[in-house]
Amino acid sequence: MTLAACTPTGSADHGQAPTSARADPRTSLPADGSSAEPCSTSVEALREPPAGYRLVGEDVAVPDRAVLEAQESGEADPAARLFAKWGLVVRGGAVIDLRVAPGWADRARIGWGTVTVPGPAARVRACSPVDPQSAWLAFAGGTWVSRATCLPLIVESRGRTAQVRLGIGVSCGGTDPPRS
Repeated sequence: MTLAACTPTGSADHGQAPTSARADPRTSLPADGSSAEPCSTSVEALREPPAGYRLVGEDVAVPDRAVLEAQESGEADPAARLFAKWGLVVRGGAVIDLRVAPGWADRARIGWGTVTVPGPAARVRACSPVDPQSAWLAFAGGTWVSRATCLPLIVESRGRTAQVRLGIGVSCGGTDPPRS
């Protein structure tokens, strides 16, 4: 299965439905009609992370390509001059926080779901998929950088922190395993 991400629009910080509520993965609303805050908008429900992805911690999968292709973004923000489009894959029911590593906030931006303005940090709230056979949700988005670089990205979930390096327009010297 190939996971494709689109250039995102909208707001990345949505609420999360309680773990007992299930959501339609194509929308950001809980499927049980509750008044709980909506989840982040996913583009696809998956049984497992797709081929070409690697786990970071227990709840997140990112591309394992040595280089993510970067294109001119058209953004006015100098830290967002180039954009590398890629889908983030999150375990259903997880809330994850991502941020660029310390010292990178003036050189990189991130965003998934419905983002209007990418930032140095993002929160993704993945409801449980409607299909019980699907345990993972895919979110469209990616990474913006001031120039091609090897970007360290911090991932937090369930009180645990991991770091992964992503080659945005250049290689990081191969792919690096996640560090806890």
